[in-house]
Amino acid sequence: MLLVILALACVASVPLAGGNLTRLLELELRCTWAVLTAISIQLGITTIFPNGDDALYSALHLLTYAMAAVFLIANRTIRGLWILAAGGALNLIVISANHGVMPASSTATATAGLPATQDGFANSAVLAHPRLSALGDVIGIPGPAPLGNVLSVGDLLIFAGLLVLLHRACAEPQPSTAHSPA
Repeated sequence: MLLVILALACVASVPLAGGNLTRLLELELRCTWAVLTAISIQLGITTIFPNGDDALYSALHLLTYAMAAVFLIANRTIRGLWILAAGGALNLIVISANHGVMPASSTATATAGLPATQDGFANSAVLAHPRLSALGDVIGIPGPAPLGNVLSVGDLLIFAGLLVLLHRACAEPQPSTAHSPA
């Protein structure tokens, strides 16, 4: 829930800074099917049907990052998207190194008020021997359920990229300062 609230805050910041959200309609996005399918799969394995086979869900979790990469590569000319892509790449590296699961710090998990273990597939979990743990979910955000959460450096880059993308795409065009010859 916290991630949804952060994304909505990014969107809400655009008109507060003088941007026009309708300019998003002018973006010519390619391969939207890839990112929408990736989001749907992640929602399915983490929220709707979390009690599936861990090996299958870990593979699907990795697949969602590959699908997001297809979308990012197809839209690489959109300003700000490279920051978002860098965050996704960091997350993919650490998730791949941990067999499809983002390692979470026990301290961050406790700070967020999250249970140490949970039933079903956990896309983020405290692992016994995590690899690249510094890139994992090491930032605990306290709050009542469902606002408490853990974030990674990659997540922070994803939200920074979203902010840059939104503000650049929604900015009012600047008047030209070029002078025409007399």
